[in-house]
Amino acid sequence: MKKILISDKLAQAGIHYLNQQPDIEIHIETGLDEAGLCKIIGAYDALLIRSDTQVTPAVLHAAKNLKLIGRAGIGVDNVDIPLATELGIIVMNTPDANATTTAELAIAHLMSLSRHLPTADRSVRAGKWERAKLMGSEVANKTLAILGFGTIGRIVSQRGLGLKMQVIAYDPFVAPEIFAELGVEPVSLDNLVSRADYLTLHCPLIEKTRHIIGANQLAMMKKEAMIINCARGGLIDEAALYDALKNGRLAGAALDVYENEPPVGSPLLELDNIVFTPHLGASTAEAQVAVSVEIARQAVTFLKTGEAINALNLPRLSAKEMKKSHEYMHLATILGKVLAGLATHPLERVEVALFGRAAEVSVHPVSVSALVGILSGRFSTPVNRVNAENIAKRQGIVLTESVTHESHDYISLIKLTGHYGNQSIELSGALLGGRQPRLVCINHFDIEVVPEGTLLVTRHDDRPGVISAISTVLGNANINITRMQVSTSDEQQQAMAVISVSAPLTDDLVQQLCNIAAVHQLLQVNL
Repeated sequence: MKKILISDKLAQAGIHYLNQQPDIEIHIETGLDEAGLCKIIGAYDALLIRSDTQVTPAVLHAAKNLKLIGRAGIGVDNVDIPLATELGIIVMNTPDANATTTAELAIAHLMSLSRHLPTADRSVRAGKWERAKLMGSEVANKTLAILGFGTIGRIVSQRGLGLKMQVIAYDPFVAPEIFAELGVEPVSLDNLVSRADYLTLHCPLIEKTRHIIGANQLAMMKKEAMIINCARGGLIDEAALYDALKNGRLAGAALDVYENEPPVGSPLLELDNIVFTPHLGASTAEAQVAVSVEIARQAVTFLKTGEAINALNLPRLSAKEMKKSHEYMHLATILGKVLAGLATHPLERVEVALFGRAAEVSVHPVSVSALVGILSGRFSTPVNRVNAENIAKRQGIVLTESVTHESHDYISLIKLTGHYGNQSIELSGALLGGRQPRLVCINHFDIEVVPEGTLLVTRHDDRPGVISAISTVLGNANINITRMQVSTSDEQQQAMAVISVSAPLTDDLVQQLCNIAAVHQLLQVNL
């Protein structure tokens, strides 16, 4: 008999599902503090929570039999995931169960903005009848621009197409086939904001997306355009948004999320051309039922079969498997990060090939580790060996694997090839002494690199003075070169340099290096 503790309020439908399962016993006790939870948690195989329960180190250490923590919803800030992983406890959430609800709120804001509904309501309540002042606009044939084309963005696109809108989207991590299947035009970020009649945001808040809509992007938008954010506060620079709305450079906005919640004292509250809701994206009865039923199903599946749907961390591997595969998996992750840094378009297909002694380990954990490297840092949800393959599939990335016991120059070798359009990038990596990871080849350039820190990868003319010019720009910026490897190609009059530098470069500094006449391409990879 598997025992499940429910420590936060779940919808009755989820509890009913659990009660119908043979060999599953549930106990509901909400409002527990840390001491109370520690006192009883040791008897349970699974813990189902929402946001109130704090799964602290003390709770995890007391959970001697716990195998699963299930979050009915997305956020897991209340769970110590690193310690749960160390203790072999799976943590899972339900990232898609409230997708429809959030998408529908975005569409509701779109319709509300187009017809000035909150202003019209206040006007009538005040005894006014301002029909001419409240002239609206149809959404049909307007351009709906979607920033972020994951599950929610794709639902929004289908709703927009149903409203006869022209739908465009920007997401650099989604393959072209996904856009084509859904009848949506993929565009650049600048193209997205400049063409938008309605711009709606549906991307995660990570380092690269913070203030992705700032003063520069708002300046590109049409004066009659509207912007909607039901995703995450921080995606929009609120100071820049205030300035654009106040000075008539943008017609309107609707916000469900904010940089600080609640937005007490925000100057945005002074404006009449903006609509606010209090983070209602998942606040529907249907969504509450959906997350409860989904986490119940996932918990039962895991307890009965071991399948960890929407897991955010890793299952415990046997010591034997880990010892045999760990270094190759680590190398594959590094190669994946390098590949992601060198790919200038969304990857469509990834090939992983093991040669020599590397072929003695199972290829799939190595392949999934490569996907972890490719996808890490691009999503709000942590990417790991449990969820990387499913995330890759959602992004339209096809994974292929091969092994051969024949050696290629090195006793053991991992070759990672990424394809997009008619282009490909091929990387090879080896373990020196069986432990030290090295990048040994990029396309047809043989080049041995210590893959750590910040790397600059150039393609430049094979002639004197180029490296000196690069060094001068870096020196003037007080950036130290810690290592440098250069390789030439007999096929082309070009060379490649991989330069390890002491600190990441700003976009302006990268552009200065690209402006050197002999440099054809320069990409920065942060490991």
